[in-house]
Amino acid sequence: MFEEIACQARQAVTDLLERARLEEGDLFVVGCSTSEAAGKKIGTGSSPDLANALFEGIYAPLQACGILLAVQCCEHLNRALVMEKSTLKAYRLTQVNAIPQLHAGGSFGMAAWAGFKTPVLAESLRGQAHAGIDIGGTLIGMHLEPVAVPVRLSLDHIGQAHILCARWRPKYVGGTRAVYDDALI
Repeated sequence: MFEEIACQARQAVTDLLERARLEEGDLFVVGCSTSEAAGKKIGTGSSPDLANALFEGIYAPLQACGILLAVQCCEHLNRALVMEKSTLKAYRLTQVNAIPQLHAGGSFGMAAWAGFKTPVLAESLRGQAHAGIDIGGTLIGMHLEPVAVPVRLSLDHIGQAHILCARWRPKYVGGTRAVYDDALI
């Protein structure tokens, strides 16, 4: 089961990377309920083993492309984000003092903390993420750059969890006389 979940996560992220046209150094946010992925109600069945499989499937393709990962913690840490210290510095984010736990941060936050070389917790992304995936209704929209555009993938579930994906595009300015770059749409 864990291998299948890791494969689904890898496929979803790879598909989103192809469609989002991200560049090295861009920021990718993930919110994940392992409870939902296991077919339970969010917050009722956290699974560190499932979280590790999901993290493995998500992080590898992002690293291969030089995309930076931020992992949203659960509401008990106010949806703070786990990331590498270098990401926090690059995006000039505010560090906060907490370490994700099973019932305060969540299994996926714990997996990210264990999987990063120098993990830190940031208070917020301040709407700077360029793309993201929401696994199980964790509400990542607050972290995305305006304008967030929904992206449909070949998969709509990872495990039992419904997934929603989005990517960033530049805002349109100039009104009816403006000419837009279709490559950015």
